[in-house]
Amino acid sequence: MPAIQEALARDLGRNYVETSILELGNSLGDAKTVYDNVSKWAKPDSIPWQLNWFAMGPKVRKEPKGVALIIFPFNYPVWLSLGPLAGAIAAGCAVVLKPSELTPAYSALIAELIPKYLDPELYTVVNGAVPQSTKLLELPWDHILYTGGGRVARIVLTAAAKTLTPVSTELGGKSPVVIDSNCDLKVVGKRLMWGKTANAGQTCVAPDYVLVEKSFAPALVQACKDALKEFYPDGAEKSDSFSHMISAGHFDRLKGLIDNTKGEIVYGGGANKDTLFIEPTLVLGVDANDSLMSEELFGPVLPIVLVKDVDEAIDFINARDHPLALYVFSKSSAFKAKVLDNTQSGAALVNDVLVHALVEGFPFGGIGPSGSGAHKGKFGFDMFTHLRPTLDSPSWVEDAHELPLPSLHAKARNIEWMMVPSLPARPSGLPLVGGGKTANRWGVWLLIAAAAAGVGLIRARRSA
Repeated sequence: MPAIQEALARDLGRNYVETSILELGNSLGDAKTVYDNVSKWAKPDSIPWQLNWFAMGPKVRKEPKGVALIIFPFNYPVWLSLGPLAGAIAAGCAVVLKPSELTPAYSALIAELIPKYLDPELYTVVNGAVPQSTKLLELPWDHILYTGGGRVARIVLTAAAKTLTPVSTELGGKSPVVIDSNCDLKVVGKRLMWGKTANAGQTCVAPDYVLVEKSFAPALVQACKDALKEFYPDGAEKSDSFSHMISAGHFDRLKGLIDNTKGEIVYGGGANKDTLFIEPTLVLGVDANDSLMSEELFGPVLPIVLVKDVDEAIDFINARDHPLALYVFSKSSAFKAKVLDNTQSGAALVNDVLVHALVEGFPFGGIGPSGSGAHKGKFGFDMFTHLRPTLDSPSWVEDAHELPLPSLHAKARNIEWMMVPSLPARPSGLPLVGGGKTANRWGVWLLIAAAAAGVGLIRARRSA
């Protein structure tokens, strides 16, 4: 544990406690969940009893997909490597891990540790940068899990398409925060600023921007300022609890976005390239075309977008790619439901941020441009598992069924009732439009049955 904490302190400038809570605890939780449940997950599943198939003992076997490639990023390299690795091992897959070249200390450490504790013929680490990744992607894998940005994801998916390799992606995006004036403002300030400053904002599910009514924005800004002053009494730059940007390139990118914003910097804005430090920064009055809205920020900068009401906030979100996470702060059940019912995201949290990634039993993944597939716990096991339908048909079944072989079509009518599913139970009342989903479903079945009967009548008349 100390060796991992030290490696991430060197790579990210991250505090030991933050690494312990956000990475080590999460990774160990995933591993324990897998260990405690793998025997149950790996058992074949029986399908619901069916008269026409029960004698064949139909089951769904859980089998390893084969050899998997896990490409993981710099920001949470422990959890995003060891968490999926636990699922892949449980599924029975061999694995190659490809760390980010931006975390040399952790990459060297995991390359040293993996062969000490796992069979090196089945589990290995390949370090390097673009040339090594390119070579790996030329190989015919049985599954690839890529965590990172959308630009590189397109390269991975294009390469995988050449060998028809299935790919799961976790890609991030701009995760919005919708804030209602009816909220616990002190709690909002603390949780929002924690989510934005953990790992210096270099978190794929970090709050990326805020949507709030103009009249409530000053109070929100003050709550965020109060939280930051409580977190860092002497300023974030002097704090050993605040991480730095991962590289000069990432520093320059984010500093450029801050310099080009048309919004008002109401807190922070400071930066030091020598230490890769960017101060926690609040920017008020950012519009849709601002530099800070052009891409995922991946840093401790929070744009605040002013809207007239929740409907405008929802429209703003839906005009953009589906995010990896969406956050709502409100005491109103109606407000919360309206946002969740009218948006899409990988995850949605009410009155908190980030913590869904720590919850055992939750899937972790996106939707659309923010990712496909999910891992963590059983979902990681499922990702690397092939579901293989099997049955064992005894010889007497053919005689019992008089199966409709070409020579037996005339006799096959006596098993039609068994092979064709029956209609669902008819609901009470008339199957009218507006009568509810069940009634409408029955109405559709009734129309199909009537059409089928009509076709049968026509055929009977033609053959007469």
